Amino acid sequence: MTKTFNTDPVLILGGRSDIGLACAHAFAALGHPIQLAARNAASLQGAVDDIILRYNVACTAHEFDVLATSDHEAFLDALPAAPEVVISVIGFMGEQEQSETDFIAAGAVMRSNFEGPAHILGACANRMEKAGHGTLVGVSSVAGDRGRASNYVYGSAKAGFTAFLSGLRNRLAKTGVHVVTVKPGFVATQMTAGLDLPEKLTAEPSEVAHAILRAVQRGHNIIYTRKIWRVIMAIIRNIPEAVFKKLSL
Repeated sequence: MTKTFNTDPVLILGGRSDIGLACAHAFAALGHPIQLAARNAASLQGAVDDIILRYNVACTAHEFDVLATSDHEAFLDALPAAPEVVISVIGFMGEQEQSETDFIAAGAVMRSNFEGPAHILGACANRMEKAGHGTLVGVSSVAGDRGRASNYVYGSAKAGFTAFLSGLRNRLAKTGVHVVTVKPGFVATQMTAGLDLPEKLTAEPSEVAHAILRAVQRGHNIIYTRKIWRVIMAIIRNIPEAVFKKLSL
């Protein structure tokens, strides 16, 4: 059954990202107040003003560092209202070659894609569980479906995040709190700028945002932005290991 929306706040973690801003516009268009969270939040004022003017909704910007886990509870306490929907679009791809030899760099990738997002969503989950309602959305990646030589540090972090979201969804299933896992595939964003991405497999940020909106409305559990990715990753997951080791993926 499609969820009927009201004016409950939507918190977007990673609010400066292309997908984050697209989500802000998609939810604001339905009348939701928007809370954008990111580092250097003051630089989001232009986006805040645009959303307020365009949709006539409240919109605020909040300083947030996903790696500063000791500050997460204080961050949530300082929000102007408890969010009904929390969307984490935080991600950091890093450079695979650097991560193979620089363990500080590898740690930054792992913490940015798994530890930090899991920690803040876990904190939000506890609050929503007490309230008895809410929706958590975690943007993971198809890269977490199977480790590949080309990006296994990033992929392993996303795999951990996907598993975390799955467990969280199972834990909260009877509490009135829903958890959505999003696996976008290729998206044309600043993070992928310069990469030669196949057009038919690459979504725009607005496409991802509207897929997230539908998933929240309809209570979906796991979504791939484009259905073809479900097929592609099913094939990749089922390649025998002896064959998989010989491939350049």
